[in-house]
Amino acid sequence: MSGLFIAFEGVDRSGKTTQLQMLAQRLGEKHEVVVTREPGGTPVAEAIRVLLLADDVDMTARCEALLFAAARADHVERTIRPALERGAIVLTDRFIDSSLAYQGVARGLGVEQVEAFNMWATDGLVPDVTIMLDLPIGTSVMREGENDRMENEGQLFQARVRRGLMELAARRPDRYTVIDASGPIEQVADLVWAALPDQWR
Repeated sequence: MSGLFIAFEGVDRSGKTTQLQMLAQRLGEKHEVVVTREPGGTPVAEAIRVLLLADDVDMTARCEALLFAAARADHVERTIRPALERGAIVLTDRFIDSSLAYQGVARGLGVEQVEAFNMWATDGLVPDVTIMLDLPIGTSVMREGENDRMENEGQLFQARVRRGLMELAARRPDRYTVIDASGPIEQVADLVWAALPDQWR
């Protein structure tokens, strides 16, 4: 594939969506850019998203993990791979690492197990670059935004998610760029830009 696949990861309200949109605007001056999200990115995946994030739904951890993977499988096959194959830059708000941190670590299902069926779901696709926006949990919960089922799990759960994300980044420093997201938005955007391969900037 000739395109570039970039994933944004971080705890809830770490600024992923804002930074993704800013990067998309900057890259769009020279490249085709596809902006997408998880769960979501296709009609099927968006329907699964509604179920996964509804705050009045109770489901088991395994069910949750499998639904995320199912949405991701459709997302990759119908949106991400076709865009990469035609040479576009794909920016996604979350990808497999979110499942590894949320379900693998925070839900206690195990990173290896969750990674195994997600790699099958995506046929081995991983991002070329992963931007990890790190923000202390106390700071993130103070930022405005609507709560969904995952955000309603509380600060201890979010702390486990943050720990899981940082462990993933430490395991593969060649693919992850960890950025302090507590600074001014423009400063964070410059650090995101610097994390891109030179030939795409």
